[in-house]
Amino acid sequence: MKTTMIALMGVGVLAAACTSTGNVERNAAGGAALGALAGAVIGNNVGGGSASTGAAVGAALGGTVGAVKGCREDGGCGATNVNRRQYYDERAGRYYYYDSRSGRYYWEDGSTRY
Repeated sequence: MKTTMIALMGVGVLAAACTSTGNVERNAAGGAALGALAGAVIGNNVGGGSASTGAAVGAALGGTVGAVKGCREDGGCGATNVNRRQYYDERAGRYYYYDSRSGRYYWEDGSTRY
């Protein structure tokens, strides 16, 4: 019972993290739910047969993996591609994007558009 409560508190902390898009929270909650379900099934059928311990471990691992996945979708946590919307300039025949951090427009290759 104690490990289940610790896992639920950990999931609560992950779900309370603040991001602008909500990808981290959504993926953490979904990962924790799937991890808890898989952990309960595996924990019940393997070893001592403790479904609650398996659910706690699965929720913790699933929540962590889900949070990292959401962070990478937002372009953080070591992601190589920043998730940004691209636009097409018909006159130039090239794609460009807007960087909200700098307030400038850039071509697809990273050079400034204006």
